[in-house]
Amino acid sequence: MKKLPVFTLGIEEEYQIIDPETRDLRSHLSKIVDGAKILLNEQVKAEMHQSVVEVGTNVCKNVKEAECEIKFLRTKIVELAEKQGLIVGGAGTHPFAKWQDQLITDDPRYHNIVKELQDAARSNLIFGMHCHVGIENREIGLQLINQACYFLPHIFSLSTNSPFWECRQTGFKSYRTKIFDKFPRTGLPEYFDSLSSYDNYLDTLVKTNCIDNPKKIWWDLRLHPFYDTIEFRICDMCLTVEETMCIVSIIQAVVAKLYRLNSQNLSFNNYRLALIKENKFRAARYGIEGNMIDFGLQKEVETKMLIIELLDFIDDVVDELGSREHINFAHQILKNGTGADKQLAVYEETNDLTKVVDFITSEFTKGL
Repeated sequence: MKKLPVFTLGIEEEYQIIDPETRDLRSHLSKIVDGAKILLNEQVKAEMHQSVVEVGTNVCKNVKEAECEIKFLRTKIVELAEKQGLIVGGAGTHPFAKWQDQLITDDPRYHNIVKELQDAARSNLIFGMHCHVGIENREIGLQLINQACYFLPHIFSLSTNSPFWECRQTGFKSYRTKIFDKFPRTGLPEYFDSLSSYDNYLDTLVKTNCIDNPKKIWWDLRLHPFYDTIEFRICDMCLTVEETMCIVSIIQAVVAKLYRLNSQNLSFNNYRLALIKENKFRAARYGIEGNMIDFGLQKEVETKMLIIELLDFIDDVVDELGSREHINFAHQILKNGTGADKQLAVYEETNDLTKVVDFITSEFTKGL
């Protein structure tokens, strides 16, 4: 069988900056970002809210390289936060912070977004994990996006980690996605039959002043407008490095498997977006504990069973990618629950959201 190309990886994580006394989010006034840029250059940047810090790995050749970088970045941000008397956590939302209390970063880009989107932008106090997978041919990349869309709810369900919002237990395992739905051009990606039709779509949006640049396509999965990557944007920010690397490894393996099928003149089915949206809602609502639709069988199946099927589907590329150990951690998530399940368990035991924050911050440094 023909050897796979190198599917490079890049990971972006968005961290919560937290006051250790109140456990609330704290606007850090760019001190952490400014300090990090001296050490990390362009691997760290401010986000729209000052209580958020975003980091990004360099381009990594494999999962092991990416894991080393994420561990390094988490460690450095924790050290810089400690110097400011602050702590760091990883979750899709903060359990009780109010978006109205958060300062907006003083940057023209964010001021323009707020000017355009108003409270939809101001209230967008959410934290995600994005994964880039290198793909040099954009035409093939678009085909892979069309096919990979089916697997987004499966991957997303493993990452669910935002059950609380502004002191409320929302009933969702990922409320982050509900908040982000207020933005335009979000959610599952549209189907395009060719790269030219996709580029025409982008050109039309720019020409008609809907967007000033293609980065304002905020879909769950997109061709990155400036890098030769497919970017998966659907996941909540993960509690631990282990969870991040498990999900990143599954994403890379899905792309590799679909690429291999494509190179053999085979392809995975393209399913209707309306059906995939049903599975995405179920993933947001129930995480891994509910059911999803098996479109082939046209019936409900336990989400955990569909994830096992996904792991079987990608199994023949995992060893070549060197990611079996990381992907096997998915069985631990299926057994012990996602970040959302663990947060809810802490709250059920303590009835105290500050204890949930303590759990989030303690898990952040696990394995560093």
